[in-house]
Amino acid sequence: MHISRRAFLQSAAAVGVLATALPRAARAADGAPAFKTQLHKALIAPLADDVTCERIAKAGFPGVELTDKKVTVEQAVTGRQTAEKHGLKIHSFMGGWADFNNADEAARRASVEDVKRLIRVASAYGASALLLVPCRVSGMEIPRPTQFKIDFDPSSLAVKSVVEGDNAPFAAYIEAQNRATALSRAAVEELIPVAAQEGVIIALENVWNNLWVQPAFAATFVRSFDCPWIKAYFDLGNHVRYAPVETWLRALNRSIVKLHIKDFKIDRDKKNDGDFVSLGKGSIDWKSVRAAIDEIGYNGWVSIEEHGYTDAEYSALMDRFFAGQGAVVGNA
Repeated sequence: MHISRRAFLQSAAAVGVLATALPRAARAADGAPAFKTQLHKALIAPLADDVTCERIAKAGFPGVELTDKKVTVEQAVTGRQTAEKHGLKIHSFMGGWADFNNADEAARRASVEDVKRLIRVASAYGASALLLVPCRVSGMEIPRPTQFKIDFDPSSLAVKSVVEGDNAPFAAYIEAQNRATALSRAAVEELIPVAAQEGVIIALENVWNNLWVQPAFAATFVRSFDCPWIKAYFDLGNHVRYAPVETWLRALNRSIVKLHIKDFKIDRDKKNDGDFVSLGKGSIDWKSVRAAIDEIGYNGWVSIEEHGYTDAEYSALMDRFFAGQGAVVGNA
């Protein structure tokens, strides 16, 4: 039977489409969903020297997040060149804790100026974001994680109450929370022009600082700047004691620019309502978390912020987590 050239090409195209689709369908049938988002794994290190970069690259990680805040801009340029030589991307620089709510104005000013320096270091590294924890509060009575029910004004961010019922025991905390929010907003607003000039996103994190501890409040705080240079750095293990990780992800949503990963095992009888544990050994449902990451459309880096496994084990673990198979080591 004669087959026309057009019919042949159409048939060949159909076979090609089918061949492409079949592996996708097979993967879905095997229970490993084909996610629409793409994640990239990274390790954390102080500096981008030859030994460190070679070790990370050999373990199969394409990226690194750096932490040493003593480096100069010139040293950061060299570090970037070293990382690139090994095929690594320095995707983030961990600025860490600021002191924006210090009672001393001179100390607050010094903290703002130091963060400006860190933004320039991040830019020299070629990092797209600087992790920043604006401040912390302590030294007063603070609700337990399960007690929190924050009522705040979305326009002013002023907290009215932090628990149901009597808030008198937490009056000092409410005052400290509102002061920290106001001073942090003023400091970050001053940093925005520097971030824009350097092309570095300020990624705000509320890591165990007793501030913005519920998802809706944290998300509103970040979005209050209404600025592309202010986003959220969210740690997938830090705040499960306050709310499920999936709830945090959906609240912060498109505000998230970077992710850390660690695990936490909840035990409400303990001082901190639990303990940090090795990935896969805590209270977090990592398959559900991967699905939530896909749901909010996050494409980007996930840096491992814990120790306990080898680099090779972490590399394989992250591959399984990214594929929706949970966070397990080996064949467990």
